[in-house]
Amino acid sequence: MHRNIRTPLVLAGVAVVALLSGCGVTGTPTASEIDVRTLDVGPYPVDRHHYDQAGGAKGALLEGMRMSAAVVPTIRVDASLNVGQGGRVIVDSRDATAHLLAGVSRPALDRNKLVTGYVTAGADRADPPGADGPGPGATAVTTLVLRFPDATAAKQAATQLEDSDFGVAPDLNRKLTLPQYPSAYIHYRPGIASIGTFMAQKEFVISLFIQRPAADEADLLGWVRKTLDAQVPVLDRFEATPPDRLGALPVDPEGLLARTVVKDRSDRTPDPDRFAYYGAPAMIDISGDETTRQQLVDDTGLDGLAVADGSSVLRVRDAAAAGRLVDGLAASAGPEYDAAEAPNTVPGVKCLQLNARGDATHENRYRCYVPYHRFVQVISTDDAADVRYRVAAAYALLANNF
Repeated sequence: MHRNIRTPLVLAGVAVVALLSGCGVTGTPTASEIDVRTLDVGPYPVDRHHYDQAGGAKGALLEGMRMSAAVVPTIRVDASLNVGQGGRVIVDSRDATAHLLAGVSRPALDRNKLVTGYVTAGADRADPPGADGPGPGATAVTTLVLRFPDATAAKQAATQLEDSDFGVAPDLNRKLTLPQYPSAYIHYRPGIASIGTFMAQKEFVISLFIQRPAADEADLLGWVRKTLDAQVPVLDRFEATPPDRLGALPVDPEGLLARTVVKDRSDRTPDPDRFAYYGAPAMIDISGDETTRQQLVDDTGLDGLAVADGSSVLRVRDAAAAGRLVDGLAASAGPEYDAAEAPNTVPGVKCLQLNARGDATHENRYRCYVPYHRFVQVISTDDAADVRYRVAAAYALLANNF
């Protein structure tokens, strides 16, 4: 079974910017700070704001976003798994079986009323150009955590998922066990350098797919164990929302979405790509250098991030940490970005511009990092005329919501 994951989070892209002075922005200047009322923010609202609404019918999706904090980045499984391949919410059984689980698994998910899920993946090397995976000889780990209504449903789902997956080729697959995790269903196909696992844990099923360079049974089992060793304690600390409280989950639990620059604040509903709040591990899952990104997260105390349209807001320990986060993110942008002159009307901003080595079909042309106290706003756009407004609006909005 091959698993493919691609992340919807784009928190590290976008470049150059220009900024004009103007008027019409509300706010009160603070000592040693610029008066945000002098900034030209164009069409963007920057007054103090709150998204106070609950998720309602999108409550399960919000729970999936919360689970981003409960699924470990691969660098915490093994130091060699440095290349993040993404992290994303699993919205339903169709999504879960599109690229991750076998199609025969869908009835088990539906029978046991899958609520939501979250998946991360990483490898010890990048995918070769044009390839959909790191290729033979690589080590790669995909951790999929599925949420069910209760522990009973999770146990039933784990058993049924194993039966369905094993039953695809019962004459070729071989069941294995780990004494440290007696409830884990594990199987592999002799001669094939990969192994799969389903294990119920509280209201969840942990599903692993691990690829190694060689089809060595003891080695594959060892990797199952080390992955569970990393994942289980983190999941045990996560407090699942009771099913009857999912609809009451707030869309903006930490107030970070209210600080993102958007043109229209009305009728905003949770969306994994365009209106979402994630835990800090999501910043590591999407990095091509998880080691450096994990160090940056630890150093700055990054504890949450929000994504709305083309903006992201990240919260760190303090203002000094915000400056280090800006430096770290800009330094890790890669050779396809060049430093660009930042506007001097907003302090601390760093801007980048995509160069000829970049892929304009997948990366935004402009990226800027705007710090304010313990927050950093990352803005991404292809529109040079728009970027000047958004840098100003990012600073003004962070100031007015501080």
